[in-house]
Amino acid sequence: MSVIDTIQPVTHDLGQFQVRRVLPSRGRTMIGPFIFVDEFGPAQLDVGGGMDVRPHPHINLATVTWLFEGAIDHRDSLGTLATIRPGQVNLMTAGRGIVHSERSPATERADGPRLYGMQTWLALPDGQEEIDPAFEAQTGLPEVEDGDTKAIVIMGELWGVRAPTTTHAATIYAEIALAPGGVLPVDAGADERAVMLVGGEASIDGIPLAPYALTVLAPGAAMRLASGGGGRVMLLGGEAFATKRHVWWNFVSSSRERINAAKEDWRAGRFPLVPGDSDEFIPLPEVPKTVSYP
Repeated sequence: MSVIDTIQPVTHDLGQFQVRRVLPSRGRTMIGPFIFVDEFGPAQLDVGGGMDVRPHPHINLATVTWLFEGAIDHRDSLGTLATIRPGQVNLMTAGRGIVHSERSPATERADGPRLYGMQTWLALPDGQEEIDPAFEAQTGLPEVEDGDTKAIVIMGELWGVRAPTTTHAATIYAEIALAPGGVLPVDAGADERAVMLVGGEASIDGIPLAPYALTVLAPGAAMRLASGGGGRVMLLGGEAFATKRHVWWNFVSSSRERINAAKEDWRAGRFPLVPGDSDEFIPLPEVPKTVSYP
């Protein structure tokens, strides 16, 4: 059996665009180190408008932002200002604590920003949850081509090439653009793997992929992605964690007590501010949309 689970997304309508969340889900919390997987767009936002995610905190995780279309200004409490565009991966390691905001750049707002991409979180492994916060933006990522079919390796090693992006645990992450009639093998090495169809159509070993669903693949099996008319597929996974992780709002940790401490720190204003974006913040919710206690 090639497919062991299919996780349908929970869709959040944010007015001008939709966000589809597949992890964490009721039946499964993680795929390798991936503990949160959102797909957003494609969307054309209003002229003069944009996306504005106010400053908010994270602990014990790393966020990975990847765009197919559009641009996002990232600011964080380390003093980082980075504009992410397609072909660049932003990796923000929260570790013991970081605050960041994500907004459409002013230069994009005049014509109405495009927005289409992925936001994922990676749990940090045992012994590294409280490392120092850090940020990196990587371009020039390795590509694998077979005819008109192309894969960009965002993190980890796939198809004999390795991305320069930092990995705290063994991780694989790639965008695959299948041409009409295109076929690409899926490496079997990772403990846990999944694919998500984010555009067009595709199948795995002849099994059609449902749009925006997370299709969890059987471990150890070599498989093939194929598309008759062309499609865009995300491949993600990595090492299985032996220790469970808890999720509450923007906090991930192996310890509920650590999450409770982070709640109090945010409520009391003990997290650092974001230079250049310190006038607003997202308050601690009473009931967050994202909660997963194993």
